[in-house]
Amino acid sequence: MDGRDVRKDVREAMNMKHFVGRSARNGALTLPLRYERMERNRGRQNSMNPLSPHIEETEIERLLGLGATHPGIRRVAALKEAHAAPYLCRATGLSGSADSVVLALLGGTVPVIAVAEDEEHAGYLYSDMAQIIGTNNLLFFPSAYRRHIKYGHTDEANEVMRTELLARLAAGAKPHIVTYGAALAERLPEKDSFERQLFKVTKGAQLDTEQLRTWLVAEEFNIVDYVYSPGEAAFRGSIIDIFGYGGEEPIRIDLFGNEVESIRRFAVRDQLSLGSVEEVVIAARSNRTEAVGNSLLERLSEDYLLYFRDRELSLGQIRQLKAEKAVVVEGEGFASDAEMQRLLLPSEAVAEEAEHLWQMAASGAEKNAEIVAFHTKPQPPFRKDFELFTEALMRYREEQKMVFFLTENASQAERLKEIVTDLGGAELVPRILPLTLHEGFEDEDAKMVFITDHQLFERYHKYNIRAEKIRGNKVALTLEELQRFAPGDYIVHYDHGIGQFAGLFKTKIGDVEQEVIKILYRNNDYIYVNLHSLHKLSKYRGKEDVPPELSELGGGAWQRLKERTKKKVKDIARDLIKLYAARKEAEGFAFSPDSYLQHELEASFIYEETPDQAKAVEAVKTDMESRQPMDRLICGDVGFGKTEVAMRAAFKAVADSKQVAVLVPTTLLAYQHYRTFTERFKGFPVTIAYYSRAKGTKESKAILEGLKSGRVDIVIGTHRLTGKEVEFKDLGLLIIDEEQKFGVAVKEKLRKMQVNVDTLTMSATPIPRTLQFSLMGTRDLSNIMTPPRNRYPIATARISFSIEQIGEAINYELSRNGQVYFVHNRIGDIEALADKLRKEVPDARIAVGHGRMNQSELEELILSFSRYEYDVLVATTIIENGIDVPNANTIFIDDAERYGLSDLHQLRGRVGRSNKKAFCYLITPPPEQLSSVARRRIKAIETYSDLGSGMRIALQDLDIRGAGNVFGSEQSGFIADLGFDAYHKLFNEAVREVKTEEFPEYFKDEVRQASFDNEGETLFESDLALSLPPDYVPDDGERIELYRRLDGLNDEAEVAQFRDELRDRFGPLPDSALQLIDVPRVRSVARAMGFRRVVLREGKLRLFLPENASDAYYQSAEFDAVITYATIHAERCRLEESRRGSRLLRIEKVKSVPEALTILRALSATKPTLPKQ
Repeated sequence: MDGRDVRKDVREAMNMKHFVGRSARNGALTLPLRYERMERNRGRQNSMNPLSPHIEETEIERLLGLGATHPGIRRVAALKEAHAAPYLCRATGLSGSADSVVLALLGGTVPVIAVAEDEEHAGYLYSDMAQIIGTNNLLFFPSAYRRHIKYGHTDEANEVMRTELLARLAAGAKPHIVTYGAALAERLPEKDSFERQLFKVTKGAQLDTEQLRTWLVAEEFNIVDYVYSPGEAAFRGSIIDIFGYGGEEPIRIDLFGNEVESIRRFAVRDQLSLGSVEEVVIAARSNRTEAVGNSLLERLSEDYLLYFRDRELSLGQIRQLKAEKAVVVEGEGFASDAEMQRLLLPSEAVAEEAEHLWQMAASGAEKNAEIVAFHTKPQPPFRKDFELFTEALMRYREEQKMVFFLTENASQAERLKEIVTDLGGAELVPRILPLTLHEGFEDEDAKMVFITDHQLFERYHKYNIRAEKIRGNKVALTLEELQRFAPGDYIVHYDHGIGQFAGLFKTKIGDVEQEVIKILYRNNDYIYVNLHSLHKLSKYRGKEDVPPELSELGGGAWQRLKERTKKKVKDIARDLIKLYAARKEAEGFAFSPDSYLQHELEASFIYEETPDQAKAVEAVKTDMESRQPMDRLICGDVGFGKTEVAMRAAFKAVADSKQVAVLVPTTLLAYQHYRTFTERFKGFPVTIAYYSRAKGTKESKAILEGLKSGRVDIVIGTHRLTGKEVEFKDLGLLIIDEEQKFGVAVKEKLRKMQVNVDTLTMSATPIPRTLQFSLMGTRDLSNIMTPPRNRYPIATARISFSIEQIGEAINYELSRNGQVYFVHNRIGDIEALADKLRKEVPDARIAVGHGRMNQSELEELILSFSRYEYDVLVATTIIENGIDVPNANTIFIDDAERYGLSDLHQLRGRVGRSNKKAFCYLITPPPEQLSSVARRRIKAIETYSDLGSGMRIALQDLDIRGAGNVFGSEQSGFIADLGFDAYHKLFNEAVREVKTEEFPEYFKDEVRQASFDNEGETLFESDLALSLPPDYVPDDGERIELYRRLDGLNDEAEVAQFRDELRDRFGPLPDSALQLIDVPRVRSVARAMGFRRVVLREGKLRLFLPENASDAYYQSAEFDAVITYATIHAERCRLEESRRGSRLLRIEKVKSVPEALTILRALSATKPTLPKQ
């Protein structure tokens, strides 16, 4: 049954011709769009899903079919048909996400605008409707302002969503809309004025580029080299890129003369095209002119259905907003309250303009309004009680209700099936609906029950709106800027050391000008680096804000530093490999496969597992079920889920009647883990103890007896656990957190404990994947790099120091019984600041903590804060390594511009560890007073409110800390001296040498690879003009990035992709660029043939062979091919030795890179298919 048949059957089953046939322009979303979305997702789902896709299709059909049969929906449709506006009816009995489903299904016949209680509720309502009808004809209409209009901070992503809707309405479309009171309260530009801010471009039509440029400038677009943000445009030859305000992606117009040859959407992150469109309307910023028009409701046609979740509340919010006063702070936001008031509608305007629309309200309607009764109930609060859930399934079956389990995660569906089956309810397993609603519900009329994954398993559910892509684009730009070479940056040349980047220059090689990079060294020495050696360059990555010393050219110090570092790395690698080999020989306990209780524990994890986390859990279980003792290191950033992996391992051990010891470096961390383990294992038969110096003698004695007798299953403690007095009845698993923080004596005791015991070590900083690859065979390692998907984002805002604003935010946090961190890193005036806060918020219990307090006093203070004995903790950065306080969900970082990106990331990670929305306020002077670097940092951290893998690109400190933690603090010093990338390259070399030279029996594959590895690279030199011309790729920084990327390519597919990208972004390639792109291909073939260097000069191709006559190369099939080729082409080929003793093959009459490539490929083809014996 193909997709067309399915859709045909659905249409017939639903008997709703009007539902399917209407176009997007007329307001209804056609059914196939939903199916297209499902088709795209199904590949991902079915790879794991035990259920057939046709079952999923059937459930979707069943849900969509409600539109035709549900009595409540039919009643609303009939009333809408019978009564013209003004009309108001009251919808009663809508629970959970029932109203989202009703509106989505009504949207098949009429265009709908839904008004939710606030932005967050609107986000969930939008997300629910999008699950059912897709996003093509469903738009979100937010406020143009971040946080609250009174602060005057506009939000670019929100402006785009507002303008996109206005542009659609101006074009005559009738999309479905989700909004909220504060958004409706803001004035829009006059309709005629707005329509003048639109510019239409059609494929195949003529385009006057000067007219377009003039319009863009008049509408205050910035003309730039490359487009990253709304309101930017770029002209590059035949290519015009424009990021208007009418959509979440920029567009690329490709011209042939003056004719529009194609219009393509493209991605900001990589600037590559996504897909073609026939026509586009470019919209200028709608809030650019002073808004003087009326509200959105005035723009809507009379056939719209206006739905209020709570009509009285929403209209009351609009009135309240008009009564608010602007927060006036010099240098930002509004200059006066009058300025804000001009942008708001009169308090009754929205209610009046709603009168021309047909209205329905779930609450807050007049008592005499006609009632449409729905009969739904919220999803019962099962609270992960699966026995209760199974009983409910039996009751639903008796009541003849169809039960759906709503999840987009196929593994969750399988998990639920296992749990219900284990409880004896195999025939009760619900049907799977592959979508997610915010809240489940029971519908008595439809005899259906919708159970949501996240509510059943008590997970947080995050809504997604289109703004996230635009905000992500800003981060992509910021991170790219941080990675780029700019004059003055510190650069590491692998052969010459640390210098400063001076820029891109042209120099003459013979009669030809070539582009080179200039690097300055100590004593004003400098070198030029050609475009084919850029792989030897990297941006210096050491501790943020600590400049390195410049190297001295030719002094030998750089080489000595590399050798010293290499020796130390080899020592570490040698010890790791010996330990690894010894453990592989030992025999330990093989744990049993997972039990039913293990499944139940894992299903109750409140967040969705990340792919890395799932891999780590699987690897740990495989290790534990093996006879060899486990020794695995789990690395992961703050909040990425390492502890969950450890807890699952601990539970598995306890299920086999083994004991678990969790060893941590500080009393505070021991207490935190104790709380975390206790909370996680609540309701399971596990006894957990917490052993530290804070325990009294009597308590300590009881714990020790419990360990000896086996009554205590899991003990969590500091180094005291390694003492002689601690005896275990049957220790099966040792978990060590932050091993690098323990002293030598403790580590020795650990080694003795670890002989036959499975060991799991955790590190708070992940090491880069590439170093992880090098360590294969030296240590079993799991790196958790992917961020959790459904964690609450931390709402981050930059503010100026205003005690009133700070007081307001603290009061808000206290009003929801939360706690606040205030980071102020100057001990001198920290008490004075605390006094200011006490005056502003007299009810708050405020404590002060800093590094000059003694250790036990500080620990007691932080423990008191975690026990909710204080509301606000004013502290220095000592809190960065503190314990989790789930109740603390607001943090202020004073003088945020003084911190590096990594520090800001780590500090912000103190909040957002619960199921409440968290806030981070970065207090800085006004933006214009900040340096450009500080401004970029603040923008990056402010924009990227999720725990994100994209952020990791810029967090250099974390890579450095990670390597230091895994390989010892001394290595951090070497990283600072060499820069991270040079250290990284050297580390890989050192580990490879130890493996292949000292332990060949363990690493046979790597030895084989190394025997013909050509020592890593083949150099290329030429006297040809090979470049990306400035008139083809404007901006030196962009050209350098492209040169660096090209120089790092090795494989044919990568090179072909790079060429296609250039064509897409810049148009047809000039000859110099085409030849340049062939250089990596030349190097790749030459390297495979064993050539050390390729020189193309004066029409001659010189291919240099190994200098050592006894080299194994001269006995290889590759050298045989060289001899054969030279013999066949004797008229232009000659094997010779240079004056310096280099052996080479010289080939005459080679004038271009493509010719050189053809010759090398012919040489390669001459090689025998079987290697020499």
